[in-house]
Amino acid sequence: MEVVGIDVSKKTIDVYKPSKGHIKFNNTSEGFSKLSEWGGASHYVMESTGSYHYQLATYLYCQGLSVSVVNPLPVKRFMQMRLQRVKTDKSDAKMLSEYGMSECPKLWVPDPEHISYSKQILSVLELYTKQQTALKNKIDSLLSGGFKRGKLLSSLRLQLKRIEGEIKKLEEELQETLSKGSGKAMTQLRSIPGIGKKTAAMLLVYSNEFKDFDDYRQFIAYAGLCPVHRQSGSSVRGRSYISKKGNKLLRNHLFLCSFTASKHNAQCRALYERIVAKGKSKKLALIAVANKLIKQSFGVIKNDLIYDPNYVSIK
Repeated sequence: MEVVGIDVSKKTIDVYKPSKGHIKFNNTSEGFSKLSEWGGASHYVMESTGSYHYQLATYLYCQGLSVSVVNPLPVKRFMQMRLQRVKTDKSDAKMLSEYGMSECPKLWVPDPEHISYSKQILSVLELYTKQQTALKNKIDSLLSGGFKRGKLLSSLRLQLKRIEGEIKKLEEELQETLSKGSGKAMTQLRSIPGIGKKTAAMLLVYSNEFKDFDDYRQFIAYAGLCPVHRQSGSSVRGRSYISKKGNKLLRNHLFLCSFTASKHNAQCRALYERIVAKGKSKKLALIAVANKLIKQSFGVIKNDLIYDPNYVSIK
């Protein structure tokens, strides 16, 4: 089966097939139809591009064709290894074809409808939260500068109140959506001491109910919580740190959860105390606790269990 590389932009899709070369279609339903006729029974590979790729990937999947949606970072590294100097939509499509033939990426399956909708809610919540923080900071700045009254403060406070109201509505909508679509999994995750309803929702949504990751180590890397060690020979011994190359929102929530888990989750508390007793920093211990929470989350979901502090966790 040939591998067809697709570079997706907002209005067009550049396509490369080894036996036919390059062609361009519109990023519309009509363009999708022409693409499937032109490409035939091939393996279609495209990068994850926010929302632009989703409709095309879904169309090809519904046509019974093989589709892979890959992370842009490995593709970028692949291009660098091939010493790719030219970067255009046309050259990217060809490189995606070569990447697909070389790496054989796994096939893509659309998220369930309630997970896809929940991802959009989380995206908007992140936007509103940033606006909320900006408004609070501006109000504090004005108050510190001596501005105690006037239409300016009233306007800012009104906008802050509206955003806080919308955040509350969307958080309720998120919980209701997941309760209907993934109620059992939400209950299992919230049974883990330290994981609240917001973090449980993020864990489920960003992992597609833990179906997009083979094990907890992959999800730790996705959250940007995996340790990075710098050592080479006898001269280079850099300080270890977490990668932070991942989902910042999820990472921050898990870190906050680690404070509660280090006190009320028996396994996490033992881990925290053991690391601190070795003379390590408390921050390092809390990061280890956050990783432990991910491991426990995988354990309860993969084994279809409610959290049990006496359960022997999976390796």
